[in-house]
Amino acid sequence: MSLPGIGSVSLSGFAHPWLLLTALLPVALVAVYLAAQRNRASRLRSYAGDQPRTDVVPLQPSRWRHVPMVFSVAALLSLTVALAAPTHEIKTPRNRAVIMLVMDVSRSMEADDVSPSRLAAAKDAAKQFAKKLTPGVNLGLVTFSGNTNLLVSPTPDHNATITALDHLTVDDGTATGDGIFAALRAISTLADVLGGSGNTDKPPKRIVLLSDGAENRPGNPDSPHGAYTAARTAKESDTPISTIAFGTKGGKIKVDNQSVNVPVNDTTMKRVAELSGGQMYTAAKIEDLNKSYDAIQQQIGYEIIRGPGGTAWLRLGVFALTCAVISALVINRRLPT
Repeated sequence: MSLPGIGSVSLSGFAHPWLLLTALLPVALVAVYLAAQRNRASRLRSYAGDQPRTDVVPLQPSRWRHVPMVFSVAALLSLTVALAAPTHEIKTPRNRAVIMLVMDVSRSMEADDVSPSRLAAAKDAAKQFAKKLTPGVNLGLVTFSGNTNLLVSPTPDHNATITALDHLTVDDGTATGDGIFAALRAISTLADVLGGSGNTDKPPKRIVLLSDGAENRPGNPDSPHGAYTAARTAKESDTPISTIAFGTKGGKIKVDNQSVNVPVNDTTMKRVAELSGGQMYTAAKIEDLNKSYDAIQQQIGYEIIRGPGGTAWLRLGVFALTCAVISALVINRRLPT
């Protein structure tokens, strides 16, 4: 929660939680105050007699007299929380990460069920993804059909990927596993460099796989070069694969002047994501594809760290203490008659 002029007020974690025990002090103060209020009537009788004049001692004292105490207790509680050093989540752009786009350029990507075609829409969405990606992230591009091509090795120069996307062409076959293996090799090469000589601090890695159908080269995804084998290898190397099944059930292409159905098949994409520890997305139109890329960007482009959050509580305590002093001067003043 964020308060105007105060900042983000968080109770999600504390650096020194044991200091919250000091909250017992304002609780004890409240108990003493309540006890004093209960003894107020007897003290007034001892001072003003059994039938005091109402102009000296009001029969119904104003409830506003409690306001200074309320502000004082609020101030002490806020300062107690600040003393315990609360923390809050801070979303910061990553300055080290590796992402490989692995794009299907098989013949079925020419289907026009997504305007103007699956491949054209996929290229536009990938460009937008590259443009939005945080500057420190290393981005690369692999394409696959029957053959696999490493078009861009992972680099912080995202324009290299954007330029390469303009020159994609389709071909026969779908070798999904080979595409994943090519991406893993590119990631491994760069990750070893970025991780340092001890390889103890390697950057986060991710493969983003976009395809519209099942693998057909090889026919068995569990074979040595198959998609499922590649996904298991990605899991072992701590490289989740975010898969995007792109297209609709009504996709068609022209082959020798004949219309051939090429419905999207998300079975392979779902299984690859599961085996690698990643997530699967489905996109039947360009808007869905953009949302999928945005979700991936939020996952890998930023990291959540715990940062100090005591400043807001300190400001809140000072504000409440100031209100306590002002209300005590205004409400509980005594003027001569």
